[in-house]
Amino acid sequence: MYGLLDRDLYWIRKAVSNYPEITELLVFGSRAMGNYKKGSDVDLAIKGYQIDRRTVNRLSDDLNEEYPLPYFFDVVHYESISNEELKRHIDTMAKVVQLTEHDGLSD
Repeated sequence: MYGLLDRDLYWIRKAVSNYPEITELLVFGSRAMGNYKKGSDVDLAIKGYQIDRRTVNRLSDDLNEEYPLPYFFDVVHYESISNEELKRHIDTMAKVVQLTEHDGLSD
């Protein structure tokens, strides 16, 4: 899915689960469009309640530094996006990542 392994999705969900204020996770960019390459970054938009810059930065640090993920993650807060073209792209092309799906992997 999106060029990510089930193991990768597990770690992404695990990272996001540390932030109860995040209610929706969207993959956008080349991964959502299906034209990603092996080394493509993973563009993520988060939605939720009372999300601030600190939440975005902490999640980004978790994904890029703390979890065993071989990708670079670019995390944005959807409601804070001022670039209307980017917002339109996310609205039309993004794919929702189910946050409650179980991958069969354990902690």
